[in-house]
Amino acid sequence: MMTKEENDLLCRVEGDAPMGQLMRRHWTPVCLQEEVGEPDGTPVKARVFGENLVVFRDTDGRVGVLDEACPHRRASLVFGRNEEGGIRCLYHGWKMDVEGKVLEMASEPAASGMVDKVRHKSYPVKEWAGMVWAWFGPADAVPEFTPPAWAPDEQVRVTIAKVWLPCNWAQILEGAIDSAHSSSLHSSDMVPARVDGAKATGKVWQRPSTDKAPRMQAQRTSYGFRYAALRRPIQNAATHDYVRSTVFVAPATALIPPNNLYNVANINVPMDDTNTAFYFIAWGDPAQTPETETWRKYLRQTVGIDLDADYRPLRNVDNKFWQDRQAMKAGNFTGITGFPNQDVAMWITMGPIADRSGDRLGASDLAIVEFRRVMLDAVRAFRKGEAAIGTGAQAISTRVCSFQSILPKTTDWREFEAQPVGRDGAQAG
Repeated sequence: MMTKEENDLLCRVEGDAPMGQLMRRHWTPVCLQEEVGEPDGTPVKARVFGENLVVFRDTDGRVGVLDEACPHRRASLVFGRNEEGGIRCLYHGWKMDVEGKVLEMASEPAASGMVDKVRHKSYPVKEWAGMVWAWFGPADAVPEFTPPAWAPDEQVRVTIAKVWLPCNWAQILEGAIDSAHSSSLHSSDMVPARVDGAKATGKVWQRPSTDKAPRMQAQRTSYGFRYAALRRPIQNAATHDYVRSTVFVAPATALIPPNNLYNVANINVPMDDTNTAFYFIAWGDPAQTPETETWRKYLRQTVGIDLDADYRPLRNVDNKFWQDRQAMKAGNFTGITGFPNQDVAMWITMGPIADRSGDRLGASDLAIVEFRRVMLDAVRAFRKGEAAIGTGAQAISTRVCSFQSILPKTTDWREFEAQPVGRDGAQAG
C-alpha cells in the first residue's frame, strides 16, 4: 500500500516533477518514423512529459522535434508549411529549421536583424528502430544515443504497434511486468498445451503449463530488476519448473518473455500525467518476426479498424471495449479480442492515475512491489543529486534479456545463460 504522496512521486512527470526530470535523463521516443516518413510531409503533433511538440522531416530528410508553439505569437506549428528546409508558421510566415534556427521572418524588415536574435526551442534527435527519439534533458549534457535492449543493431527486425492510452504510464508498466495476470486475463489467447516452451501459432500463444499461481522471485539490478515467475509445467513437474523471466529496464521499458519465434517488449512514454503512448514491440530475426501489418492485425491495433488516425483506441469504457458476452458464455474468458485490448480495459478502468493506497497485494504481486520500491528509491536518490537510474555505467548490459524455458529445479534462473530468440540460436525450450 502506498501513500498519496508516494503515488504522486511515482506517477507525475510534468514540469519539475522529480520522476519526469529523472525520465528526461534518458533518450525518449517521440513518435514512429512512419509518421514523418515523407520529406516536406505533413507535420505531426506529439506530446511528451506535458510538452506539446511538432515533429517534421525537412527537404533533406532530417527530422526536427520543436516546441509546437511558434516563438513569435505562440500559434501552432502543426498547421505550418513544411517546405524548403524548414517549417513555416501560417500566422506571420516565420520559418524554423530542424535545430530551431529562425531562417526567415516574413513580417519583419530585413534590416532589423531580429532573425539572428531569436532561437526556437528544439531537441536533439536520433532515428532508430522505427522510432524518432529525442533528448529532453539538460542541453549541455546530451549523452551518446545507445540502442535499446530490444533493438541492439540494425540487423534485427523491429515491429511496433502504437496506442494512445488515457491513463498514467505507471499502471501500464505494472501491467506489462505482471506475469501472474496472463494466466487469467489472457487465458483464451495464451493457452496451455503439451509443448516444450511457448509457441506462437498465429492465432494463440501456447504455454506448457496450467499453473495460474506462479511463485515469484526477483533480482534487483543497477538498471531496474529481473524477476522470474515459476510455474508447474504440464510435463516433468516433479523435477522441472516452467520459468518466465521478465526484465524491467528503468524508467519505463519491459522486456517480456518471448515465444519460439520472436522477442517481445514494450516502452511506455508519458505524454503527460494522465496520457501515455504505449508501444508494443516484436523484434528479432527478420525471417521469424512478423511484419508491421501482420503484427498490428494480430494485436487488433490497426489504424482505421481498431484505432483512430491519432492512435486512440476505438474501444473504450463507453462501448465496453466491444466486449462480447455471448463469446464469454461460449468459453472466451474476457469477450475482448486482441490480448493488448484486454490489458487496456484493465488499465483504463483503474482511472487516469490509479489510487494505489487501496491496493491489497499478495505473493503474486512481487514484481509490482519491486517496481514501486525501485522507482521510488531511484527518484529519491535522483533528488539528492545522484545519477538517474540506468544511465552511464549503470545501464543495462547487452547480455541481459528476458526468457522462457523449462528448467531443472536444480538450475538457478538467475544464472541461466539465455539469449534473445533468433540471436545465435533460439532459447532453450
